[in-house]
Amino acid sequence: MSTSAISVRESEVLALLGEHLSNAEISSRLFISVRTVESHVSALLRKLDVADRRALARRAAELARAERPRPVSALPTPLTAFVGRVRERAELAEAVKTRRQVTAVGPGGVGKTRLALAVAAEAAGDFADGVWFVDLAPVLDPGRVGAAVAAAVGVGEQPGRGIDEAVLAALADRQGLLVLDNCEQIRDGVAPFLERLLVACPRLRVLATSRARMMVPFEWVFPVPPLSFADGGDSEAVTLFMERAAAVGLPPDPAVRERIAALCERLDGMALAIELAAARWPTLGLDGLTAGLSDQLRILAGGPRADDRHRSVRAALDWSHDLLEPCDRALLRRISVFAMPFTADAATEVAAFAPLDPAAVADGLGRLAEQSLLTATPSAAGTRYQALETIRQYGTERLADAAELTDVRSRHLGRCLAGATALTAAEAEGTDRPARFDALAEDMRAALAWAAGRPEQRADAYRLALAMGELTFARNLLGEAQQRFEQAAALAGEGEGEGEGEGAGVGAGDGAAALRQAAAVAGCRRLGDDMLRLHRAAAEAARRAGDTIGAGRDLSAAATVAYRFSSEFTRVPTADEVTAVLAEARQLSEGGDPAAEAALALAEAAVLADAFGAVQGAADNTAHETVELADRAVELAGRAGDPVAESAALDALSGALTWAGDSFGAAAAARRRIDVLRPVPGTPAATHERMDALAMAAGTALGVGDLPLARRWGRQLADQPLFAEVGHHAMSWLLIADAFAGRAEEVLAGGTEFLDAWRRSGRQRSFSLGPAAASVAMIHGLRGDHEARAHWLAVVDRAGTTSEHRHGYGAVFDALVLLHHGDPDAALVRLAPEPDQVWKWVSWIWLHWYVALRAEASVLAGHPDARNRIAAARRTVTGNPVATAQLDRAQGLLDGDVTRQLAAAAAFDAAGCPYQAARTLLLAGPAHAEDGSAALARLGLTGG
Repeated sequence: MSTSAISVRESEVLALLGEHLSNAEISSRLFISVRTVESHVSALLRKLDVADRRALARRAAELARAERPRPVSALPTPLTAFVGRVRERAELAEAVKTRRQVTAVGPGGVGKTRLALAVAAEAAGDFADGVWFVDLAPVLDPGRVGAAVAAAVGVGEQPGRGIDEAVLAALADRQGLLVLDNCEQIRDGVAPFLERLLVACPRLRVLATSRARMMVPFEWVFPVPPLSFADGGDSEAVTLFMERAAAVGLPPDPAVRERIAALCERLDGMALAIELAAARWPTLGLDGLTAGLSDQLRILAGGPRADDRHRSVRAALDWSHDLLEPCDRALLRRISVFAMPFTADAATEVAAFAPLDPAAVADGLGRLAEQSLLTATPSAAGTRYQALETIRQYGTERLADAAELTDVRSRHLGRCLAGATALTAAEAEGTDRPARFDALAEDMRAALAWAAGRPEQRADAYRLALAMGELTFARNLLGEAQQRFEQAAALAGEGEGEGEGEGAGVGAGDGAAALRQAAAVAGCRRLGDDMLRLHRAAAEAARRAGDTIGAGRDLSAAATVAYRFSSEFTRVPTADEVTAVLAEARQLSEGGDPAAEAALALAEAAVLADAFGAVQGAADNTAHETVELADRAVELAGRAGDPVAESAALDALSGALTWAGDSFGAAAAARRRIDVLRPVPGTPAATHERMDALAMAAGTALGVGDLPLARRWGRQLADQPLFAEVGHHAMSWLLIADAFAGRAEEVLAGGTEFLDAWRRSGRQRSFSLGPAAASVAMIHGLRGDHEARAHWLAVVDRAGTTSEHRHGYGAVFDALVLLHHGDPDAALVRLAPEPDQVWKWVSWIWLHWYVALRAEASVLAGHPDARNRIAAARRTVTGNPVATAQLDRAQGLLDGDVTRQLAAAAAFDAAGCPYQAARTLLLAGPAHAEDGSAALARLGLTGG
């Protein structure tokens, strides 16, 4: 039979059989019971027409080989062929297969990068997950090594953790080769990153190139020698010269190979020096090359051999440089400020000043490429030029010697600032914006690093840091976005007290604004401690700027986040700490400013009345007062015209209404947040608010039985770009909505993704993760796979909180499973507390489900108060289509009214809850049981 007849779950079982796992091991890996594994194995034996498990394992291996995707090979393609080094390639290739971390060490220009690329290309087939290449030459900040690796590997940031941790988690079980090129300039950042990487990723191999060893555990150093010239005219060095000379003109006559060998020996076999000399072959010939280079090398002779090799490259560079026309020398040194490939237009902006005009720049780039001092690569956006790192460093030295460094760097800064400004403009939005940012990003970082330390450039550095904060946020580089906003704030703070000159107009007030942005990014990252710190820092900056009202607003925001996002703190602020912040905010906010009044009102609703149900909050609260305070916050935020503040106030109102038992009011407030935020641009604050609003809208829609709407909001939440790397958070509400509807296949497939993402995230806890895991456990329970359910309940214990699981969603999901399997007595025990006894845990989403299930369990268990419980539940759930249908079914069961039960089945279908519709048919008696069983089978709810 074709493998197309094999289900997804059977394919997973077959793959693990190919790994020769036992049924128990497969059961543990897939979170299904051993009995279920046995049934899948039996089905596979039949479908694949094989005799035993051994044959299945062989078949699995065959299928894996046939379907295995090609390993990732993210290596740049050299423009010229690799020459020689047979011995070194073999030794290095063997080393990267057998050793954790190999560092290819040698002086600049010896050919480390080309050797590493050649070895990586040859070894790619030995690494199941492929090869990644990271050029660290443009990276100036040691703290950005992990970010550079993440970009090469394709790892995004995850809320709640840094980019380094995300990289380690993504590569933890990967069998791949990571090539890190040009490590020497940021060795202080590479070394600690490598130590963590190699410990966390045991199957990963690293090949680094550097002028000095990394000095880390696992390191094995491979000294890269110069090209051999021992075989005279047949040596590797001569072969390289002949090939490169032929590429730029007529090939040299073989008769002069021995004389070329002597020339290569003078160049110490250094690959870069040989290539530079070969580029001059058509114009100078052998005699001209020999004469010119002989003079240079004589001048620079002497010293240890290693120094000679460095000097031979410098000699070749000096010689090549001196042969250039004066305008081309100026161009070479001026374009050395570019960290990334650049266009002729970009070079013109930076380099076209006396003695160069725009035409000279364009012509000169071509001539420098002809002399191997630049590489030219065609692209869709036009030809891009780039200098090797060694040549770029040489050009920077020449720039300083010519006293042009400040001027050219300033022009480069101006270009980067203009580019950043253009990218942040509204009209810059589009599908090509990420690519445009990526093409400019390293140059912006380099320009900012240079400008940030120069007082005369501080204003431009501030503006560039601020723009980079916006751009990196839009690119989903949240850690860097927060860093850039904080950097902008620091630069603004340094400008306090200046009333004129280049730093004018940048001060503490600007710093406060940047810190607010940083706090919003921290919110998107789920870093409560940083949110609080940054709001308080913003208040201090505003106070220094004389903006006491703004300082009060910032302190109100600090108090609010301490309660509103209390579950996202490493150290939860105490009630006394937050109350003190609130008191200071109240004192500073006096004066009638609408925005400050709105912020203060929200903080009071959060702290004094615990509208958000904070970790620090009491188990009880005064619902009436909470609603009043939240209503006032909504009114004031609307009056202030701030939709983000209005959404936050509506969140408080939604929470307050749940305390008051008004689930429909809570859901309406949550839906209103979506509408309020719809027209707001995607700033960090608006994005953070929108993510929270979607989650709350999905949750409250579930609470009132609107499963289609809950699924819609859940889908939108899952599609948020900031959730790209955290599938467990992204799909939590979608899983819960699908579980209530009974869509087993969707839940089981999503559960696998949820579990993988949750494990990669470091097994975080969250108010939505526990219910999501419990919903997967419930589906396994409905299917009768109690072993898998037990596995998932263990996940619930780690992902959620004990009280919520015991008294809230756990009671609801457990009762659903118990009723499904005909044990209403146990279900009634699970739902024994009166709703007001477990109010804090059921009031938000689970109240309607709790009271409806409790009433139905009372009927099925023959509880004497069943009829009264149905009546009481109706008063609570009126308007909830699913809970109302459940009470109608319970009433029909109590009264023996089959017609009413069938009407309830139709109501369940209309409400988007096919599981309960199918179960109603089963409960309606033998005449309808067959249809009910068929409906459950279609949902995937029969058998494990």
